Amino acid sequence: MGIEDRFGTASLRRAVLDAWAASPARFREDANAEEELALGGYRDRLVVELAQNAADAAARAGVEGRLRLTLRDGVLVAANTGDPLHTRGVEALSTLRASAKRDDGPDSVGRFGVGFAAVLAVCDEPVVLSRTGGVRWSLHEARDLVAERAAGNAGLTDELARRDGGVAVLRLPMPAEGTPPEDYDTCVVLPLRDGAAIDLAARLLAEIDDALLLTLRRIGEIVIETPDGVRTLTCRQDGGALVVADNGVETRWWVGQDGGALEPELLADRPVEERRRAAWSVLWAVPLDAADQPLRPSVRPVVHAPTPTDEPLGLPALLVASFPLDPTRRHTAPGPLRDFLVERAADVYATLLGTWPTTTAGVLTLVPGPTAEGELDGLLRRAVLARLATTAFLPAASPA
Repeated sequence: MGIEDRFGTASLRRAVLDAWAASPARFREDANAEEELALGGYRDRLVVELAQNAADAAARAGVEGRLRLTLRDGVLVAANTGDPLHTRGVEALSTLRASAKRDDGPDSVGRFGVGFAAVLAVCDEPVVLSRTGGVRWSLHEARDLVAERAAGNAGLTDELARRDGGVAVLRLPMPAEGTPPEDYDTCVVLPLRDGAAIDLAARLLAEIDDALLLTLRRIGEIVIETPDGVRTLTCRQDGGALVVADNGVETRWWVGQDGGALEPELLADRPVEERRRAAWSVLWAVPLDAADQPLRPSVRPVVHAPTPTDEPLGLPALLVASFPLDPTRRHTAPGPLRDFLVERAADVYATLLGTWPTTTAGVLTLVPGPTAEGELDGLLRRAVLARLATTAFLPAASPA
């Protein structure tokens, strides 16, 4: 008896193979796009993308998410709580740039529908198992399926030969058996390709820090299990601060945040599906010492939107904002929406300093200096300095 095809993967495969047979150029286009994502922009985003999917699943289910990342015997498993796998989700995982999250609320992080391609940077046989069923992909079986469909089709046969067997793996899903670990709703199982893939996964797990929990607020706990041991990170609210614990060692982050609805004209130059998410959000966070003095963040100094970009940030704080991004998700996209968010980020930063939990001259270390780290950092610095000129945040001078 075969595996039950709960998500209709057979019809998805048939439709894709028929489309490729009818237009070998489409096969080439899909294969090139997937390869570009896996080997280029998404290669070092594996853990971030897995965590982002977990956060979105928690948001859809209306629960606080938990994520467990286990690296053992050459296999990386990411198990999460939240909304389980469904047919629409399988279709989205198997379709480039057609996210199933377009109708999700403002808490959703995913926007582009390409993040799952990050798994192909390290794995040829990814599997997703959920309490509703399972789905898998296979480079080797995908090659065989395309070769079989290409029989008698000179155009498709030629394209397959030109690619040395390279195909768009995620376009051809198959049913899978198995269940997620106990107390979790879904898991992604990645048999890692080789030693380099194992090393990359281990490095990305080791680099997880407070920023991941501060940016993906729907996740309250991340457990990381590797041959080196088990590490648990949690995040909780404490008044105006967020407290991140890393194996019991707590860091308090003073937080300022705001958000609201976007006017349609700010989205006029954005892609159609992005215009449906007409909301903005900004969060600044600064770590505190025991006396509520500001500390320099130890997280990577880049803008988060909400996951990390390659936009350098020289201001001594963590910034998480709903900046519009270019297709690589590495850089912000210039335009009226970015300009608007720069101004809102400056407002929130000034409020953060003006509401500091204790009266201290230490907040002076949060005043931006004159040298910008990049274009966006320069825009933020100028806007922040303009706000601070009219913000009371310094302690009163002592009488002579």
